[in-house]
Amino acid sequence: MKRILAASVAVCLAVPLWAQERTPSHPDAKVFFVNLKDGDTVTSPVTVVFGLSGMDVAPAGSGQENSGHHHLLIDRPAIGEGEDGADELLNGLPADAHHVHFGGGQTETTIELPPGRHSLQLVLGDASHVPHESPVVSEVITIHVE
Repeated sequence: MKRILAASVAVCLAVPLWAQERTPSHPDAKVFFVNLKDGDTVTSPVTVVFGLSGMDVAPAGSGQENSGHHHLLIDRPAIGEGEDGADELLNGLPADAHHVHFGGGQTETTIELPPGRHSLQLVLGDASHVPHESPVVSEVITIHVE
C-alpha cells in the first residue's frame, strides 16, 4: 500500500500544473455587456451587468460542466495581449484593480471609476479562474465617465 501511495505522489509531482488540460467552452458561448456599449458616457459609480449565453454561470471551484464565472478587466489590454497575455490565458487571471473576479457567480457589479476614458472587457473563467480552452470573451468597450 505504501508503494502505491508513494508512486501516486511521485506521478502527481512529476506532472507540472501547467500540463493540465484547460476546460473547454461551449462553441456557441458568448459573454457581453447587457447595459453598456462602446462609446457610452456614464457617471460614477457605474453599474455593469454581465450577459452570458451558451453556458451557465457557476461559482469558482464548482467544476460544473459548460459553466464559468465572470471577470471584469478594467483599463488594460485585451485578454491575451500585453506583457502577461499568454500567461493569463494558460495560468489564470490575477486579482487586482485591473482584474476583478466574480467567483461567487455574480452577474453584475457597481464600480467607482474616476472621470475620463476607461476600457472594459468581460472574460469567463473556469473553476480555477483560467479562461476556457476557447476563451469566452467580450469585445473591449470604451466608456467615458463624466
